[in-house]
Amino acid sequence: MRIAILSPIAWRTPPRHYGPWEQVASWIAEGLVELGAAVTLYATADSKTAARLRAVAPRPYAEDESLDPKVWESLHISALFEEAEQYDLIHNHYDFLPLTYTQLVRTPVVTTIHGFSSPQIVPVYRKYNRRVHYVSISDSDRHPELDYSATIHHGIPVEEFPFHSEPEGYLLFFGRIHPDKGAAEAVELARRVGRPLIMAGIIQDRPYFERTVAPYLDGEKITYIGPVGPTEKGALLGGAAALLHLINFDEPFGLSVVEAMACGTPVIAHRRGSMPELIRHGETGFLLEGPGEAPAALGDLTEIHRRDCRTHVENNFSVKVMVQRYFELYRQIINK
Repeated sequence: MRIAILSPIAWRTPPRHYGPWEQVASWIAEGLVELGAAVTLYATADSKTAARLRAVAPRPYAEDESLDPKVWESLHISALFEEAEQYDLIHNHYDFLPLTYTQLVRTPVVTTIHGFSSPQIVPVYRKYNRRVHYVSISDSDRHPELDYSATIHHGIPVEEFPFHSEPEGYLLFFGRIHPDKGAAEAVELARRVGRPLIMAGIIQDRPYFERTVAPYLDGEKITYIGPVGPTEKGALLGGAAALLHLINFDEPFGLSVVEAMACGTPVIAHRRGSMPELIRHGETGFLLEGPGEAPAALGDLTEIHRRDCRTHVENNFSVKVMVQRYFELYRQIINK
């Protein structure tokens, strides 16, 4: 089976710190190689993979301002579709732009929809509905006007996330510093209950950070440590008493939620988007109907068995489970 994986080029594949779409594309590519598939990964030239690497962009455009995103996106996507006949199937992780090439080739295309960045992009998905095989990353993120071939939850390499049976006591915010992710709510909760909070992630909304986070940073109670790479992530997630995921949008998935539970850390999240598909309320964390329930949830953390969090991820959200489901979908599409 000859598979082409189209990864984004905003960040390296796999990313050095931030880049969830690139990370998932990397895990799938490496997992398919282990299954014996002939995989070509289309990514930036500095990417790392056991697959054959096909690169046009020399570096990620988010890390090099001299690279015009539209120019390198066009070159990157067109490189794959000009070589489409070499493959039995193309797996697109690049959102809606590659869909506009699919009528020009005979090779079947699977597109994992990593969430809709805006309602304005839906007409593109609608135009190529049924021409492209859409995969949702959660049942909650399915658009009512589109047809889907499958829902396949993301999986992580659980073995790379060490289990921590005893937390260090701090609370953790891990994600983009942006209103959607509830950074301000995490700060407010930590201050209300008087517990230390560590915040990690890229600053995606600088004015929001300066207004709602920066005034409370003291290096003791509230600490911001910036983006965290793969080698430090496990220790940070595993040492937390809980991951605070007080989101203000319907999140399509949430890798940090699964990664935290893999380390044994329960998650306290607003009941929005995919959270009920990831978290077992009262077993691996708590799903909140509103922010007022958060202090009580923190008080109930002793009811959560951290080993149950780990087992839940091993059984449902491993790379092996995810890749096997994609492999079966590929086979069905190719045979059809």
